[in-house]
Amino acid sequence: MKTDVENLFKDKVIGHPAGLFVIFFTEMWERFSFYGMRILLVIFLTAPLFGENPGWGWTSENALALIGTYGSLLYLTPILGGWIADKFTGYRIAVVIGCFIMMLGHVSMVFETSWSLYLGLALLIIGTGFFKPNMTSMISEMYKGKESKKDGAYTIYYMGVNAGAFFGMMLCGYLAENVGWSYGFGLAGIFMLLGLIQFWLAKDLFGEIGGKPSKVYEVELPQNINEESPTIHKDVVEKPNPFTLVDKILMFLAALGGLSYLLNDPISKIGGYNLFDFELGGISGPYVVVLSSLALFLFLIASRIARYSTIVRDKIIAVSIFGLFTVVFFAAFEQALGSMTLFARDFTQRSLTGNSATIFKIVDLVLTVVPLVIITWVLYLLFKKTHKKILASNIVLALTFAFLWYVVFYKINREFSKEATEVGASWFGILNSFFIITLAPLFSKWWESKYNPSAAMKYGIGLILLGGGFGILVLGTQGIPQGATGASVSMIFLILAYLFHTMGELCISPVGLSYLSKLVPGRMIGFMFGIWYLAIAIGQKSAGTMGGMIDEITAQYSLSTFFLIFTLFPIAIGLISIVLNGVLKKLMHGVR
Repeated sequence: MKTDVENLFKDKVIGHPAGLFVIFFTEMWERFSFYGMRILLVIFLTAPLFGENPGWGWTSENALALIGTYGSLLYLTPILGGWIADKFTGYRIAVVIGCFIMMLGHVSMVFETSWSLYLGLALLIIGTGFFKPNMTSMISEMYKGKESKKDGAYTIYYMGVNAGAFFGMMLCGYLAENVGWSYGFGLAGIFMLLGLIQFWLAKDLFGEIGGKPSKVYEVELPQNINEESPTIHKDVVEKPNPFTLVDKILMFLAALGGLSYLLNDPISKIGGYNLFDFELGGISGPYVVVLSSLALFLFLIASRIARYSTIVRDKIIAVSIFGLFTVVFFAAFEQALGSMTLFARDFTQRSLTGNSATIFKIVDLVLTVVPLVIITWVLYLLFKKTHKKILASNIVLALTFAFLWYVVFYKINREFSKEATEVGASWFGILNSFFIITLAPLFSKWWESKYNPSAAMKYGIGLILLGGGFGILVLGTQGIPQGATGASVSMIFLILAYLFHTMGELCISPVGLSYLSKLVPGRMIGFMFGIWYLAIAIGQKSAGTMGGMIDEITAQYSLSTFFLIFTLFPIAIGLISIVLNGVLKKLMHGVR
């Protein structure tokens, strides 16, 4: 393995092995397709049945019930996909399998029928399970013995994630809203296919890396995870704490109940078939099931924590508290691809004329072309270093970029040929990726300075910033009357909301997994990463459930009231995190 790593580092691009940039572009096309499809899904499902570009006419509640379950399952299947890669396929084959299944999912959605939509979403969920955990595991293998460069590698990788999300939401959303939904879904599938071919043709560049299942599954994610974590726990002699039969039964029942609820929620709302059509003590069947599952799961965690020594127990309690904060964060943050997209479509002034239209076109041009020029330059550097080794892969990658430039040129030419412009509702989704790319270096400098806050303070600041973003929307919607179905709020409110949300994300998203890796003993880290993904999955489903209430709350109260809920709750939890700073520091026993 050492030889493969050394060979990879012979051909460097911007100080890193060329193989990293093959992974960079593969991840970029996968995120392009994933976010490109996801940003337009809620708009397509809720668009009127009749008009120039008719959708399915679903209610917000039904659409977000489906999207919430979809988003939740996306964070559960990688737990299984990582295990399969470790035991059977290896990371590289798992990535190829994942890409192929996701490509089939995008193709299925082009047909715009009920069966093809559900099949497409199911294939995307399965494909993501294979893809998501194994790309970063390949990076981990590539940098064995080169740990000092791993943070930089993950930074580059994360840029690929955001670049793909940026262009996917911009271009798939544009074609879907302005030409037809099938074009948006289809574009996502095309780039997924091209990314798969490019990665497969570059396989010889990696040697044995990612090719054979490891005996020990090392969980790696694109975060700043402490490389010295095993030494943190070397002074703690911990007795084994194997899963008992009762533990396994509790885990099975909790998982069965949770998955049943996830699937039943959209089925009961969309199809009218409720698997749990009963009441218990005035509580409806689905909530009885999910609350029972949650109670069993919490009992399982509490009983296992009680069996550990004091220091390890304290650290796991700290991780659990941060997990609860993570659920709250994602329940509000993921409104970006749900209720906030609906707000952009129905309540935001998007029709621009005169100087406003011209300024927007110029800004949009710069936002589109400048990042694409930079990434094309990286492609050129990769070609210079690897054209002899992976020529076919580079040709496919070059053709992919040529097609991307064509779509960009089509979009720009079409917009500049019109006097006025209609900003797409999906356009606002690119703001999160744009702000991450521009602000991440500033936050990184902050974390490296002497003013680096503690974990609890970062969570508190992040949650308060998140609530503040929704507070801006509360201000912007003050004049919208109760029960209104449309308005023309200035887009500046939505832009500022995304800015605050992104700053909140930069405080929390990279931090949670980093602290988890430092606090949890090495032999438990795989299990706890699974629990962490579960926390995010719960947040995703909560986001869909809460976002689906937008019509009901707007009709009974007002749109401001809806956004006020997402203002007050995160801020309250953020303040609790700050108040608990001292307690959490003690529980962490010196881990920073």
